[in-house]
Amino acid sequence: MTRLLAPPRSDRELVGSLIDSSTALLAAQTHDVVRFAMGAPSEDLMPIAELDEAFATARRGRYDYGDSAGEPRLREQILRLAAEAGAPTRDERVLVTTGGMQGLDLAFKLCLDPGDLVIVEAPTYTNGHATALSYGAEVLGAPTDADGLVVDALPGLVERAGRLPRAIYTIPTFQNPTGVTMSRERRVRLLELAERWGALVIEDDPYGMLRFDGDPAPSLAQIAPDHPLVFQVRTFSKTIAPGLRVGWIDVDPELRERAVAAKQAMDTCTGVPVQHGVAAFLEAGRLRPHVDRLLPLYRERKDAMRRELDRVFGDRVVATDPEGGFFLWLTFTGELGGLDTEALFPDALAEGVAYIPGPAFTVDGSMRDALRLCFATSSPERIAEGVERLARAAERTAGGGAGGVR
Repeated sequence: MTRLLAPPRSDRELVGSLIDSSTALLAAQTHDVVRFAMGAPSEDLMPIAELDEAFATARRGRYDYGDSAGEPRLREQILRLAAEAGAPTRDERVLVTTGGMQGLDLAFKLCLDPGDLVIVEAPTYTNGHATALSYGAEVLGAPTDADGLVVDALPGLVERAGRLPRAIYTIPTFQNPTGVTMSRERRVRLLELAERWGALVIEDDPYGMLRFDGDPAPSLAQIAPDHPLVFQVRTFSKTIAPGLRVGWIDVDPELRERAVAAKQAMDTCTGVPVQHGVAAFLEAGRLRPHVDRLLPLYRERKDAMRRELDRVFGDRVVATDPEGGFFLWLTFTGELGGLDTEALFPDALAEGVAYIPGPAFTVDGSMRDALRLCFATSSPERIAEGVERLARAAERTAGGGAGGVR
């Protein structure tokens, strides 16, 4: 009998997203759940009235096919935002994408051949390393600390790997999942290594505008404007609303032309009505006041989460202390130090709290005693309740013997 379908891709190549899958999982719950899992603002923090007004703006051609590179009025606003942020760019470098994830997909699609080496942070954004794997990459995790990616560890990793990386994937500002920020010195060193190796640096920057404490850190694009090896991925999902699915990439013009061709084989163009709605929102000057409203609320929520973790867990956990973004990275210590966060998850969900287990952010299933918590979605009161529920679940799982403790 003739086989009509090609053999399926291997499970290693096509890795789904535990983060994205949690949306359906949480929707299926019938009891109250404090949602520390998804990296998204709560609906009360989205500028819904302003977006409704922007989307109601009439404009000819908004329901037609659009320019694959993005609607000109939206690209104009992206250029304005870049200039205001101190990283001016040019139209021939900008491509509007269907969310930041399409930007990552384009980056790996354009730079990888099967078997190429990609360095990622350990831990890192689940969908980032999953996308690299989907193009047949060999993914190598590199250590992180309170100053982000330990860049000086990369030469040793590369030497042991016996070959040069084709790409380095990094989230240098308010990293997902840890919330830490890479120091300027390390960013400069990273660019030096990329130049030595001819490796593309994929700078994923969803949270850069969301700094509520500390001094700004320059993006790689600010340190090295127009650098041909810097592929910057941005999105409006974290600053305006995730359901918009509008982002952009800022890349070398030659690579941008290849990205346009690749996008045309994906979706032709990002949704034109949504592009016009986002452009109208930006043209009306809505973004900066909206972000300014968010920042003290996110600071309050982060402080509340750290305060509650300290009150409820004490020295049984260690958590990062980000200066922006959405996330804390929590590691169990002391009497809870052997707790497996994947084994903990069913008890936590039954107790009424959700998070993402640490192994989801690794390429080797390690960091089993850690988990990611999103503070942006919940009020301080809900955060307090969620931490209490997490503690009850942790104590029950830890007391259950081999199933919960490694």
